[in-house]
Amino acid sequence: MNIIELKNISLKYEDKSILDDISMTIQNNSVHVILGPSGAGKSTILKVILGLLQVDDGEVIIDEKEINSLNEQQVLNLRRKMGFVFQGNALFDSLTVAENTAYFLSYFTNKNEEQINQKVKEILSFVNLSGSEDLYPDELSGGMKKRLAIARALATDPQIILFDEPTTGLDPINSKAILNLIKKLQGAGTTSVIVTHILNDAIMIGDTLTVINEGKVVISGSVIEILQSSDRFIKDFFYEINDNMFLSNKIKSECYERV
Repeated sequence: MNIIELKNISLKYEDKSILDDISMTIQNNSVHVILGPSGAGKSTILKVILGLLQVDDGEVIIDEKEINSLNEQQVLNLRRKMGFVFQGNALFDSLTVAENTAYFLSYFTNKNEEQINQKVKEILSFVNLSGSEDLYPDELSGGMKKRLAIARALATDPQIILFDEPTTGLDPINSKAILNLIKKLQGAGTTSVIVTHILNDAIMIGDTLTVINEGKVVISGSVIEILQSSDRFIKDFFYEINDNMFLSNKIKSECYERV
């Protein structure tokens, strides 16, 4: 089942084309990675999915609803089914870990204080932050901050979570922890859409990869399909992977095992 469909969407800003006839299908309970060079339009796609930007042409269908045909309240209701993890985390520095996690629960649910506290406890356990409830963001490591940002996004039980560069700036150990957490989310039934420029992360975690350049889709498919593409841009973009035969063969072997 497709939970997100972008059908021939285009978006311009001051006569400059940002997205050009982009089509993309994201399946329910999958990890879909969007890749491309800086300025390609990757983060813009996330904003379109959230309904923060309205396209000039095409259709944006979320959970079988075409969002451009919805009124403001309907868009807000749909947006509550989605969580967003910002590249810079966007945590509230004056709130504790527990308070950051509970923030949207207080506004968007009818849970009482006891229920909120129990939910926060469950979420922090899920993201491996138990015991840090009373700490403030400036007391956390980079990896802990990212896990807190994910915890806050999880608070309202979203069907979809959008990640903007989730491992940028993290060391390899913390990056691996975040990738493992995203796969854990998938195991719990969540659909993840990830924008990243880190090729190894994308290849190791993505069920489907969509590569865009200059606002256009170059290719979309499995890791194996993309690594075997003869397209010159794709070969150049993935040159580090393709030039490393050991890594390339290892990735392909792991992809076959996943299938």
